[in-house]
Amino acid sequence: MSYSKVVELAEGKVYALHNTFPLDGRISAYPISARGHSVSNCYLLKEDEGALLLDTGYAVHESEILTQMESLIEPDTPLHLLPLRINEFMSVGNAMAIAKRFNVVECLAPVPEINEWLEFEALEPGGSNGNPVLPTTILKPLHPIEIGDRYIEVMNAPIRLISTRWIYDAATRTLFTSDMFSHLWAAGAEGPWLLDEDGVTTTSFVRSFLLNTRYWWLEGASTDSIRKGITEVFERYDIETIAPGYGAVLRGRRLVEQQFAVLDEVLAGLDRNVVKPEYVALGLER
Repeated sequence: MSYSKVVELAEGKVYALHNTFPLDGRISAYPISARGHSVSNCYLLKEDEGALLLDTGYAVHESEILTQMESLIEPDTPLHLLPLRINEFMSVGNAMAIAKRFNVVECLAPVPEINEWLEFEALEPGGSNGNPVLPTTILKPLHPIEIGDRYIEVMNAPIRLISTRWIYDAATRTLFTSDMFSHLWAAGAEGPWLLDEDGVTTTSFVRSFLLNTRYWWLEGASTDSIRKGITEVFERYDIETIAPGYGAVLRGRRLVEQQFAVLDEVLAGLDRNVVKPEYVALGLER
């Protein structure tokens, strides 16, 4: 069973495009043993002058995402695309489908010639090279995006496995964190996918989640610089909502403070001065 829904996170400003998937061991963003459902989240930041879409979703959700977007913007609305993880399908899977349906005026990326990263159809037998050519804007550190009078900041994620961006929207005090703070899933496809109080966030749970997903390398790593970068984000920005690429959206200052505190405690306990790195066998959960 899948579940598709648009949730307004800030009135007229930010919308979450939720599309769920079952947890059955096939999604690397979650531990192999995780069961239930989680959700992929694309975010549409909207102004009268245009809109910004963070991530484009899995190809399996193409029709749902196009329908969700059609309910929010007109086909000729100037649309900026920003895949937060350029080499991950959840970020780029529907970019071309969206470009065919909407007025994409630029794609922000850390690489030139973004079409070379998005043109999947041409790789298949009988595939076409006739897709639209997307104007590419190269992202730079602390790259600002302006939509009308709205100022949106782009930063390198202080903790990442692959090239990843975090986004801060001062207008709504929302931090978009891609694949971090994505550890809250649900038993059923209906969620809840918007939380204003803690679910199962504990130090031991988050530690296990990180080590059993793409952050397996943290145990025995030097985490001081990572902790410093995360703390700088928390102290620099007034954050009321954490909006991850997967899992439940977290709302409320108290919950935001708790999530950052737990993550810092986990990273401190994983530092090489506390634990030694060990070989991790395939399928071993910690």
